[in-house]
Amino acid sequence: MIPVCRLADLPAGESVRLDTTPPVAVFNADGELFAIDDTCSHQDASLSEGWLEGCLVECPLHAASFDLRTGRPTCLPARKPVRTHEVYVADGMIHVRLAADVAAAEEGSAA
Repeated sequence: MIPVCRLADLPAGESVRLDTTPPVAVFNADGELFAIDDTCSHQDASLSEGWLEGCLVECPLHAASFDLRTGRPTCLPARKPVRTHEVYVADGMIHVRLAADVAAAEEGSAA
């Protein structure tokens, strides 16, 4: 799990970028927290610098829009989804569990 920031430091309508590999963006969409890969699947742009409207984020480069709940694009020019990641809040601190970590943990428990 990756610590992000204190919940109080990420107000509604804002986002924060994690310098992980690949980079991840964490959004506070009207009190709901979401984490997705930060790079637009259409072209190399940071989604954390985009515009947040409800559960959608619009890429600042070519206006592709992604659903934060699923990672799926909702309009062109993006065609491929971005990965979503699990978000937890513990003791007022936001944490992200990367999708790759979840898959590795599931594979380990199946062995």
